[in-house]
Amino acid sequence: MGTGELIPRLMAQAGSASFGMALAKKNGFINEDGSMSDLGKSRNNMTAEQRAIDRAGGSGVYNPTTNRVTQD
Repeated sequence: MGTGELIPRLMAQAGSASFGMALAKKNGFINEDGSMSDLGKSRNNMTAEQRAIDRAGGSGVYNPTTNRVTQD
Protein backbone atom coordinates (compact mmCIF):
# COMPACT_ATOMS: atom_id res chain seq x y z
CA MET A 1 0.00 0.00 0.00
CA GLY A 2 1.15 3.50 -0.73
CA THR A 3 0.87 6.76 1.13
CA GLY A 4 -2.45 7.84 2.63
CA GLU A 5 -3.53 4.31 3.48
CA LEU A 6 -2.35 3.86 7.08
CA ILE A 7 -5.80 3.47 8.69
CA PRO A 8 -7.31 1.21 5.98
CA ARG A 9 -4.16 -0.95 6.19
CA LEU A 10 -4.45 -1.24 10.00
CA MET A 11 -8.13 -2.17 9.70
CA ALA A 12 -7.37 -4.82 7.07
CA GLN A 13 -4.50 -6.28 9.09
CA ALA A 14 -6.54 -6.29 12.31
CA GLY A 15 -9.49 -8.01 10.66
CA SER A 16 -12.07 -5.46 11.77
CA ALA A 17 -12.54 -1.72 11.60
CA SER A 18 -13.13 -1.31 15.34
CA PHE A 19 -10.01 -3.27 16.31
CA GLY A 20 -7.96 -1.41 13.69
CA MET A 21 -9.11 1.94 15.08
CA ALA A 22 -8.35 0.77 18.64
CA LEU A 23 -4.81 -0.14 17.53
CA ALA A 24 -4.41 3.22 15.80
CA LYS A 25 -5.40 5.01 19.02
CA LYS A 26 -3.13 2.79 21.14
CA ASN A 27 -0.17 3.50 18.84
CA GLY A 28 -0.84 7.23 18.88
CA PHE A 29 -1.90 7.57 15.24
CA ILE A 30 -5.43 8.74 16.15
CA ASN A 31 -6.44 11.26 18.81
CA GLU A 32 -9.26 10.47 21.25
CA ASP A 33 -11.65 12.61 19.16
CA GLY A 34 -10.92 10.46 16.08
CA SER A 35 -8.72 12.98 14.28
CA MET A 36 -5.30 12.03 12.93
CA SER A 37 -2.46 12.90 15.33
CA ASP A 38 0.79 14.47 14.14
CA LEU A 39 2.44 11.05 14.37
CA GLY A 40 -0.42 9.54 12.38
CA LYS A 41 -0.13 12.22 9.70
CA SER A 42 3.59 11.58 9.44
CA ARG A 43 3.15 7.80 9.15
CA ASN A 44 0.23 8.24 6.76
CA ASN A 45 2.50 10.13 4.37
CA MET A 46 4.94 7.19 4.23
CA THR A 47 4.83 4.19 1.92
CA ALA A 48 4.93 0.66 3.35
CA GLU A 49 8.65 0.58 2.52
CA GLN A 50 9.30 3.85 4.35
CA ARG A 51 7.34 2.67 7.42
CA ALA A 52 9.28 -0.63 7.48
CA ILE A 53 12.61 1.18 7.26
CA ASP A 54 11.48 3.58 10.00
CA ARG A 55 10.52 0.63 12.25
CA ALA A 56 13.96 -0.91 11.60
CA GLY A 57 15.74 2.17 12.84
CA GLY A 58 16.18 4.06 9.60
CA SER A 59 18.38 1.78 7.51
CA GLY A 60 18.53 -1.61 5.88
CA VAL A 61 17.33 -3.48 2.82
CA TYR A 62 13.56 -3.63 2.26
CA ASN A 63 11.89 -6.84 1.06
CA PRO A 64 8.47 -5.99 -0.45
CA THR A 65 7.36 -9.63 -0.33
CA THR A 66 7.67 -9.82 3.46
CA ASN A 67 7.39 -6.07 4.22
CA ARG A 68 10.48 -6.43 6.40
CA VAL A 69 13.89 -4.81 6.51
CA THR A 70 17.15 -6.66 7.03
CA GLN A 71 20.32 -4.99 8.16
CA ASP A 72 23.40 -5.12 5.92
